[in-house]
Amino acid sequence: MTSSGTSSGTDFPTYPSGLMLEDRKVVVVGGGTVAQRRVPGLIAAGARVELVSPTVTPAIEGLVGSGEVTWHERVFADADVDGAWYVIAATDDAEVNAAVVAAAERRHTFCVRADDATGGSAWTPAVGRHGEVTVAVLGDQRDHRDPRRTAALRDRILERLHSGELDTEPGPRTPGVVLIGGGPGDPDLITLAGRKALMEADVVVADRLAPRELLGDLSPDVELVDVAKLPRGRSAQQEEINRVIVEAALAGKRVARFKGGDNFVFGRGYEEIIACREAGVPVTVIPGISSPIAVPAIAGIPVTHRGVTHEFTVVSGHVPPGHPDSLVDWEGLARMRGTLVLMMAVENAPAIAASLVANGKDPWTPVAVVCDGTMPTQRTVLATLTTLADRLVEEAVKAPAIIVVGEVVRVAHPEAF
Repeated sequence: MTSSGTSSGTDFPTYPSGLMLEDRKVVVVGGGTVAQRRVPGLIAAGARVELVSPTVTPAIEGLVGSGEVTWHERVFADADVDGAWYVIAATDDAEVNAAVVAAAERRHTFCVRADDATGGSAWTPAVGRHGEVTVAVLGDQRDHRDPRRTAALRDRILERLHSGELDTEPGPRTPGVVLIGGGPGDPDLITLAGRKALMEADVVVADRLAPRELLGDLSPDVELVDVAKLPRGRSAQQEEINRVIVEAALAGKRVARFKGGDNFVFGRGYEEIIACREAGVPVTVIPGISSPIAVPAIAGIPVTHRGVTHEFTVVSGHVPPGHPDSLVDWEGLARMRGTLVLMMAVENAPAIAASLVANGKDPWTPVAVVCDGTMPTQRTVLATLTTLADRLVEEAVKAPAIIVVGEVVRVAHPEAF
C-alpha cells in the first residue's frame, strides 16, 4: 500500500518491493536507538550487518558481542558502503546522513535516511508479521502525521489476520504504565495483548532480552529507552528504571515496560509495581510466557513427566552456593527427586553441580543446557552433573541459557544416557 511522494519532489508513487537480504552486506551508519530498532530485523532477514559509529547503545553492544553484527568503531567514510546492497543512515547528524545518502547514490545502492525520509532513495514501511505473511504499509513520508497512521493501519490489518475483526481507529491512549512480559525471545511468542499494548505506547522502556525484533515495528515517534543489562557490561540500575517509568507516566505518557520472559520470574517486575503505586501511577500487568517452562518445552524437554517427577523447581543461579547473598537451600534441593530448572546460572553452573553432588545428588544425573532458547541460534548441550563444567567449556556456552537437571532430560534424550 503506497501513496505519493519521492525524494525528487514529484508525485510519482513509491514502488513496493521485498528485499532478499540473506548473506548480503547491509550497512547501518549510527549506533543509537534508531539503529537499535532496525538492526534486529536485518539480522532476522539473514543480512550481514556492518554498523559504523563511534559509539553504540548497550543493546547493540550485546549484538556485537554475540557476533551478530560487525562494528566499525569510527566515523563514517564513503568506502563503507562499497559492496552494500542496502544502507540505512541513522545518525543524529544531518550532514553525516546526507553524506551517507550521497555515497550510496553514487554506487546505485538504495538508502534509507532516518531523519528525513524524503532525503533518501528508499523508505522504511510500518512492518508486521503473521505466520508467513509480512504486512508492510507505506505512506506519505512528507506528512509528519503519517508514521503514526501507517503503524495504526498495519496493526489493524494484523488484528484482522489474528481475529477476523478490523478496528477503524487505534485504541485510546491513557497515561500509566503497563508491564509487558515479552516471552522467551521469539517475537511470535509474545501474547496478542502484549503486542497490542506495546504498539499503543508513547514510551517503551526495553530490556536486552525482550523480543528485539518487535522494536522495529514501533512507530518512529515512540520514544525508546534502552535499559539493557549486559552480563559484565553496562547496566541500568533498577532505581533509575523506576524513575524513568514513573516520570514518563506522570508526564501524561503511556509507558510500556518491555521485559523478556515473565515480569515476575526473576524479573524484578514487582519492584516496578511498588514504585508506580507509591507515586500514584496507574499500573497494569500483561504476563509473558515464562522462559523456564517454555524454553525446555521448545527444546523438546518436559519439566514434568508421568511416573518420573511430580515437581519442578525454578532457581536463580546468579550467585553460587555458599555465597552470603544466596537464599537457596542447595542441600534441600539435592534431596529432591524432581526437575531442577536453573536460570542465570551459566557462570555458576560448575559450582552448583558440585554442591548438588556433595549434598547427595547422583553425579550422573542428566543435564541439558538450552542456549538462546526459541531463537534461530538455539542449541542444546547435554551433560551430567559430573561432566557439566567441562561441557560448558567445550561448547563455549554463554548466557542466556536455561539449565535443566533431572530425569526428564533422559526421557527427552534416551540415546544420550
